[in-house]
Amino acid sequence: MVQYVSAEEAVSVIKSGDRIFSHGSACTPNFLIDELAKQSSRLKNVEFVSITQQGNVEIAKPQYKESFYINSLFVSTPVRAAVNSDHGDFVPVFLSEIPLFFKKGILPIDVAMITVSPPDQHGYCTLGTSVDVARSAVDTAKIIIAQVNPRMPRTHGDGMIHYTKIHKMVWHEEELLTVDYGAKVGTEELLIGKNVAELIDDRSTLQMGIGTIPDAVLKCLHNHKDLGVHTEMISDGIVDLVANDVINNKYKGTHLNRTITSFAFGTRKLYDYIDDNPAFEFMDVEHVNYPINIMKNKKMVAINSAIEIDLTGQVCADSIGTFQFSGIGGQMDFMRGAALSDGGKPIIAISSRTKKGVPRIVPYLKPGAGVVTTRGHIHYVVTEFGTAYLYGKSLKQRAKALIDISHPDDREMLEKATFERFKCL
Repeated sequence: MVQYVSAEEAVSVIKSGDRIFSHGSACTPNFLIDELAKQSSRLKNVEFVSITQQGNVEIAKPQYKESFYINSLFVSTPVRAAVNSDHGDFVPVFLSEIPLFFKKGILPIDVAMITVSPPDQHGYCTLGTSVDVARSAVDTAKIIIAQVNPRMPRTHGDGMIHYTKIHKMVWHEEELLTVDYGAKVGTEELLIGKNVAELIDDRSTLQMGIGTIPDAVLKCLHNHKDLGVHTEMISDGIVDLVANDVINNKYKGTHLNRTITSFAFGTRKLYDYIDDNPAFEFMDVEHVNYPINIMKNKKMVAINSAIEIDLTGQVCADSIGTFQFSGIGGQMDFMRGAALSDGGKPIIAISSRTKKGVPRIVPYLKPGAGVVTTRGHIHYVVTEFGTAYLYGKSLKQRAKALIDISHPDDREMLEKATFERFKCL
C-alpha cells in the first residue's frame, strides 16, 4: 500500500556532505527544494547536481551557499548566477554521457529528488516529461525521494518506476512548469525556419534543439510528408504535425511508428497530448543521444542553435566568453549522428544578430568561449539571410560563405577581418 509523508519528513533523510540529483525541466521538484531550503541550517556541503532546472530553485540563491553547492551539467536560468559564482560550477559533458557519470561512480548519487506521475493499478509511477538523465540517477541513487504530482503526464518508455523502489513519497498537486516557444516566434525566426525547412526532404527524421528557432522550423513543415522524429526534446510545435500525419515515423531507420525523445518541455497542450500516448516513447538519453543510434535513422536532420560562430566555422553554444550560459548538451551527439546518417544534414540555425544587435557571426569567438561544435563537424549554417554549406570548404571559402549570410550591417567588418587574416576576400 502506498504511503505518503510530508515534505519535511522526506527531506529530513538528506544529510551534510550528500550529493543530491534533482530532476529537471517540467519535473523540477521545487516543492521539495523549498523544504530543503527551510532545513538549510542543519546542512553543510550538500552538492546539488542537475540539468535544466526550472522554476524558483530556492537553494541556488546566495544566502544558502554555506549549505548547498550548485554543480550543473547543463545550466539554465534559475542556477546560472550560482554556477558563475563561488558556490557553483559547471561540468562540460555530452548529454549522452551524463548517465555514465552516475553508473561509473564519477558522480555517485546519494539522493535522487524526482517528480513522478501517480502509481497506476500495477503500482508503477513514471518519470513523466523528463526521463533523460533521471533514469540513470534513479537507478544508481542510494535514496529516492519523489514528489507525486497528478498533473504529471504518464509517459511510455524507459521512465517506469515501481512505488516500492521509492523511499519517500510526497503527494503534491500543482501545475507543471511551462514554456511557450511558439509565442516567441517572430518574423526573423520564421525566415530562419523557412530556410531550414527548404533543406528538409520528405521522409527525413528530425532532431530539434531547445529554443524558439526549432519551433519556428516546425511551423514551416506543414507541407512536408512522412517525417520522423528522434530527438532529445520535444515542445508544442510537434503536436499539430503529429495530429495532421506530417510526422508519422513510418520511414525512420529505427523505432518505427513512434516519436523518440528523452524529455518534453512546453505548455499544457503538449503535456496533455503525450499523456498515456503510446505514439511517444520517452527513453534514457544514453540511448536517444548515442550517435550510432542516431545515424541509423535515414535522412537524419539535426537542427541546433548557437551563441556565436566564427569565420572558420567554430560554434560556441554554451558560453558568452567566460560566462557559463548553458551547456554542451546534445548538440554534438546529434551533429555527429546526423553527419553519419545516410542523407543526413547537421544544421546550426541562428539569427544573424542578437535581440540587442550583437553579431552572432564574428571574426573570432570571445576570449574564454567554449567550442561545442568544432569546425571539423560543421556542415550547414542557416540565418534569416540564407544558408552556408561549410563542409569540405577551406577557411577562406568558409569566411566568404558566412559573410554572405551575416547581417548586412556586419559584412564590412567581417570582410575587413577576413582580409587581415587571409590577405584576400
